[in-house]
Amino acid sequence: MKKERYRKIIGAILLVLLLSIGFVKPVQEYVSIPKSLVLFEGQEVNLVSATPVFSGMSTKASNEDVAIVETDSLTVKGQEQGDADVMLEMAGFPVKNIDVNVLPDIKVVPGGQSIGVKLNTLGVLVVGHHLVDTEEGEKSPGEIAEIQVGDIITKINGQPIKKMSQVAPFVQEAGEKGEALDIEVKRDQRTLEKKLKPLKAKGEHSFRIGLYIRDSAAGVGTLTFFEPNSKKYGALGHVISDIDTQKPIVVNDGQIVSSLVTSIEKGSNGDPGEKLARFSDQREVLGTISKNTPFGIFGELKEKIKNNIYDQEMPIALAHQVKEGPAKILTVVEGDKIQEFDVEVVSSVPQKFPATKGMVIKITDPKLLEATGGIIQGMSGSPIIQDGKVIGAVTHVFVNDPTSGYGCHIEWMLQEAGVDIYKKDKAKAS
Repeated sequence: MKKERYRKIIGAILLVLLLSIGFVKPVQEYVSIPKSLVLFEGQEVNLVSATPVFSGMSTKASNEDVAIVETDSLTVKGQEQGDADVMLEMAGFPVKNIDVNVLPDIKVVPGGQSIGVKLNTLGVLVVGHHLVDTEEGEKSPGEIAEIQVGDIITKINGQPIKKMSQVAPFVQEAGEKGEALDIEVKRDQRTLEKKLKPLKAKGEHSFRIGLYIRDSAAGVGTLTFFEPNSKKYGALGHVISDIDTQKPIVVNDGQIVSSLVTSIEKGSNGDPGEKLARFSDQREVLGTISKNTPFGIFGELKEKIKNNIYDQEMPIALAHQVKEGPAKILTVVEGDKIQEFDVEVVSSVPQKFPATKGMVIKITDPKLLEATGGIIQGMSGSPIIQDGKVIGAVTHVFVNDPTSGYGCHIEWMLQEAGVDIYKKDKAKAS
């Protein structure tokens, strides 16, 4: 009976000791050592601090891409791009292996400029249907042909269509001949062939197709960054969707131009604010637009541009390197003057794959809160800077709390811009 009691007491003591080990700092540090590590060239990372427990620990790297820095703590440094294995040893025995990937030292110039965006769609976008009041009653040729809102008309009678002005001559000619149009449309990822017979309204001479169409879109936003060597840029941090169809606009081409913020509509709970801006009188074209993606718009600048705050190249932080805490954003609230404001990174998801809304940020700067009430429309794309690194861009506002919103990681915007962070085409180091 007593032996059984002693066993239970000893078991309880051992259980408490086992559980308490997890609260010992050296053990916590060891557990926190990652199994894999991503570094930029020249970057150093401390693996463990100098404590008596770790005094006998050493490291070995499988190749010279990773250097072991001799300091009062176990530190690894990325020497050159490539892969390496770092083995932690205690008294000559291996205790933990770390896969280290050294990336090239990518640097970008942060933006902050207010930009006007002019997009030309790939083909002609169908944004609605309308009825034609014919002698036989009201009909919509577009609906009869089963052409849907959001479809993109790319060809008529085998001829490429890029502008709305190209459509009317085909419609009138087919109507006068009493023939149907052969229309090619893109719907999501599919290409469809449709037959559409134009109709004429009572008392009119022109024929109609019963569709509302659009071939361009315009708006304002903020430039996030550009890569100085290639002049590739990223802006907005979110996709541009058509105001009627709410579908992403498929871009044929476009331009970004300089713009001036003329006034601010402050945001409040339930009512997001807005930058009111106009294209500058010179309509200076800053660059081209080649892509419209969930992470923003992308293209190439005609020439390098300045923000007069951070005009030098800055390093970037990958998604898993972003920390909670203070940061800065660059944006324009009046004219074309870029200003720096305080924000806080409330949370950041260490995303391993591209995804939007990777950060939650909160505006903390009294001047910006006074001017805008928080995050407002037109601020999308404002670069976020933390510890001297570009970490991402402002993308969305919380409707019920305009002081807060989402941001996306710069890592994914660079990928979309065609800046090869990982240099996948280069052979891995052996």
